[in-house]
Amino acid sequence: MKKLFSAVLFALTVLVVPEASATNYTLWIHGKNGGGTQIGNYNDFSNWGPSSTAAGVNKKAVNWNGSQKIGSQNGYIRDALDCFCTGNNWCYIAVHSAGNLQIGYALSLYGGSARYKKNATPNASGVCGNTDGTTQTGWNIKWVNVASGAAGGSELADLGEWAVSDPIVGDLVTTTSRAMYDHNATRSKWFYMFAGAKGTFYAAILPGQDDEAVSYHSTGGVSGTSGGSYCNSGDWFCSGTLNTGTNACSNGKAKWSYHSVSLRDDGEAYNHYGNGNWEGIVAPVRADVVKYAY
Repeated sequence: MKKLFSAVLFALTVLVVPEASATNYTLWIHGKNGGGTQIGNYNDFSNWGPSSTAAGVNKKAVNWNGSQKIGSQNGYIRDALDCFCTGNNWCYIAVHSAGNLQIGYALSLYGGSARYKKNATPNASGVCGNTDGTTQTGWNIKWVNVASGAAGGSELADLGEWAVSDPIVGDLVTTTSRAMYDHNATRSKWFYMFAGAKGTFYAAILPGQDDEAVSYHSTGGVSGTSGGSYCNSGDWFCSGTLNTGTNACSNGKAKWSYHSVSLRDDGEAYNHYGNGNWEGIVAPVRADVVKYAY
């Protein structure tokens, strides 16, 4: 039932408006990295893995300099959304880590703005041309899949464990990430959270269950103050259990609006890292996208 409603809604739209020639795209927005991906090249999947791997209908890699601040790079995300998610075209979105901040920032701060309808034919800079000069409000997005989302920040940034000078580290401080924009303002787009739990001993500073980089309070879309120690069902010494779906945590702490946990890593099988080969928590997200993004 998870994504059945959006599929039925789209089918009904096509039946009611048969003259509309709609194309669906799958946009992949990466997280923190060394900044080596090719901005504007929607075919550069080097951050993710082999580009030949199935990853949703008409897949596009939305690249940005993953070492820089979210706000300074968000224009590249908006360019992609304008290109492929306006007019008659619709998008499925898949994000990893700080890519969660990027799509959340775009929707909260710009999702209610007028966007020119674009022709889905990008130039070398990744910018598309206008179709008929008309605009629409926001973007046509079916849903967002989130692999180990960092929209709630990470204690690794809080405590200086990422001892690098990359500006994005400042954005990943838990209080900064949570205050960057209104995380409840998703423009009614559902965020499906995939939370990994294959942590290691050196990630002990991360509260509760974690994937070596980000804890459940962030990857599960838990609202409120940062730092809550949320765990799998039956685990001790935690603030509460991260419940699946839209249910609040066992201690009553709610998730952000339109956030639902699709995968809680009860088997502690998935860490944070895709390793340039669609691995870690990216793997179940890719499988879900292949199944539902068509």
